Amino acid sequence: MPNASKRVADVIQARLENLTRAERQLADSLLDNYPVSGLGSITTVAENAGVSTPTVARMVQKLGYRGYAEFQAHLHQELEATLSNPIAKHDRWASNAPGTHVLNRFAEAVMNNMRQSLGELDTASFDEVAGLLADQRRSLYFVGGRITGALAEYFFTHMQVIRPKTTLMSSNTSAWPQHVLNMNPGDVLVIFDIRRYEADMATLAQVAKAGGVEIVLFTDEWSSPVSKHARHCFKLAVEAPSAWDSSVVTLFVVEALVEAVQNSSWAETRERMNTLEGLFEQARLFRKPR
Repeated sequence: MPNASKRVADVIQARLENLTRAERQLADSLLDNYPVSGLGSITTVAENAGVSTPTVARMVQKLGYRGYAEFQAHLHQELEATLSNPIAKHDRWASNAPGTHVLNRFAEAVMNNMRQSLGELDTASFDEVAGLLADQRRSLYFVGGRITGALAEYFFTHMQVIRPKTTLMSSNTSAWPQHVLNMNPGDVLVIFDIRRYEADMATLAQVAKAGGVEIVLFTDEWSSPVSKHARHCFKLAVEAPSAWDSSVVTLFVVEALVEAVQNSSWAETRERMNTLEGLFEQARLFRKPR
């Protein structure tokens, strides 16, 4: 039986090479509108993929599930997890909360998130993203949603010190077309999209990718629909004993990328920082010790 913490989509992707041609056709159909495409009856799923019902049954068992019912139960659990509102999340945690202090519960959850995320993070992909962000021939765009917009702004604030050609996009979707108009092939769009995924993010990613823009996605372990369009996807653990998802691991990866980028071009970054400090001095932005 597959690891319960792994998405069905990840299990399918990991075993694609072992599938027959018909099973790969079924896998493509399931991943195309995931997870909704797998929520119908076994007959409906087979018809939508253009394969036989026995093909569905065989592939499900090849993936490690005991049968179609167990396979579909995992999909339902994933869907419930991604659609949970803050009240539902709070109630789920509260009903199982141990008697320890909230600080201890949070610390344990965050450390588990960190271990899980680092264990699954591809360092080669991390290095490639750092390279994309450091390439000054490319313009960088950052965007997040209602909550994750703060993470996008934090990332942008640091990157605009390190290098030119950086833009923070508003969470207001009406402003996006103007930014997309300015994007060129090879530019990089960094998107933050955590469950409950914001519907317009996938549209933005699709349009930008069609124009040759490289998409870098920060999401959770269940993965935003934007992942279909992303060249690089950081799927990070976000569960916390709270009504809200945790941003600790996401911020950790963001700060590690900031360090990787500034370290790759430190001489130029240092010069920009010195110039910026001079501007701060002229503007008397910060208090000086007497």
